[in-house]
Amino acid sequence: MQLLPSRQFQPLPILLEPLFELAGYRCAQGSGEFCSEGRLLGLPRFRIAGPEAGPERIRVGLFAALHGDEPAGAAALVRFAAALARDPQRAAGYELFLYPVCNPTGYEAGSRENAAGRDLNREFWRGSDQPEVRLLEAELRRHRFHGIITLHTDDSCDGLYGYAHGKLLNESLLRPALAAAERVLPRDRRERIDGFSAIDGMVGDCFQGILSAPPDQHPRPFDLIFETPGQAALESQVSASVAALDSILAQYRVFIAYAQDL
Repeated sequence: MQLLPSRQFQPLPILLEPLFELAGYRCAQGSGEFCSEGRLLGLPRFRIAGPEAGPERIRVGLFAALHGDEPAGAAALVRFAAALARDPQRAAGYELFLYPVCNPTGYEAGSRENAAGRDLNREFWRGSDQPEVRLLEAELRRHRFHGIITLHTDDSCDGLYGYAHGKLLNESLLRPALAAAERVLPRDRRERIDGFSAIDGMVGDCFQGILSAPPDQHPRPFDLIFETPGQAALESQVSASVAALDSILAQYRVFIAYAQDL
């Protein structure tokens, strides 16, 4: 497995320190613990409840660093949480669950796979024996999110793109998110991305076994994967991801308001 330069990776305690500092008025929790190579590790989870803006808050799960060699998504969720603390209205109507480091052993090693050598993002809902996957599946079952956003980095592309899974709502959310992030980084406009057909940076199909809602969850949540180009500066990737997250939450809030008026 290829290791990235350690300078791109903040040690986990330093990366997550700003989130724990917010815990005085935000709820900071763990999603469970597991053993790896004789060590007891946890999957950090942080809950942010925005101001009420309706009868029920919209639950959204935000996931990053499923591949340990992709630190930009983790840093973006930390940056996003800090921004919401300064301006809670950006999360109005939402209950957000942030999982900034879903693969802590891979993150520590700077490797795509976990310590067992497994690509966690091919293991979901397949009876995986990997503890990280089991813990995350339990979270997905427990919270039954209205929306799922996963942040990734692609070293093989030169621009931003995302997976909409061929769903109209996903495309309607992803299109303005890419436009917002494009103010920071260019978009990947190739006709084939990662082996799949793409239009304007939106990919309809995807790999099997990726992080997603439980197969029996109905109605299905919106589900987006946002990808930044791995060769871009880390700061630019973080800024682009935060812009995309802001756009998705704003657009989905409009969609819900419109649907309630139908």
